Formats: sequence, structure tokens, C-alpha cells
Amino acid sequence: MQKVFDMSFDPNSLTFDPAGLIPCIAQDEESGEVLMMAWMNAESVAKTLETGKVTYWSRSRQAFWVKGESSGHVQSLVDLRLDCDRDCLLALVRQVGPACHTNRRSCFYTAIRGGGEQELMSPMV
Repeated sequence: MQKVFDMSFDPNSLTFDPAGLIPCIAQDEESGEVLMMAWMNAESVAKTLETGKVTYWSRSRQAFWVKGESSGHVQSLVDLRLDCDRDCLLALVRQVGPACHTNRRSCFYTAIRGGGEQELMSPMV
């Protein structure tokens, strides 16, 4: 397996929650659109940096989840950034197809406006 990013970074230097997880926001590197948020642990951060394929930790399945592995809606890592407190990550990605499991480009497709919810985008065809 070819290493894509510099592996000298120690994921254990991040600030994880008591469950050993850190939130990761995925953002389209070209448009700046926020696509989704998911969780990572130290090993999924390392796998993401090693492979260039964004790898999350599924809390429900208690297993690694390589984005797009089953759907084909792959997230290729362009850059991985950490916030000032080291307790949140921002993954700049190249997204193929929808990022959301509802088949929408972004998971953030609903706004709260005028006292109710407004759907901002339909599923991709």
C-alpha cells in the first residue's frame, strides 16, 4: 500500500472524547461546500492519511467505514486540518457523487426557517 500523506503526524496528539472519537467535517475542496460530519478515532485518522481515502469510525457498527466503499461515492483526501483545540478535524475532499446516505450532495440539506424546516436540496438523480 502506497503512503499518500506524511505519516510522521501522530494521531494520538489529537484531543479525543471519552469514547476515543473526534468529529470530522468533510468539505468539498473546490466549492467549499460542507458535505457531512462523521467520527474518527486515532486509527481511522492514520488510515485516512496512509491511504488518501477518508476513513471514518462507525459508532453503530463499531467498525471502520471507508467513505464510498460500498456506494462508490468516494471521498479522496486533499488536506486534513485540525482546529485550535485539536478536538475537531476538517477534511478537504474530492467527493464523487452524493456525500449523504439520502443521496443528496450534502447531509446539511434542511434549514430551520420561519419556525419550521425547509428542504434545500433534493436527492441526486
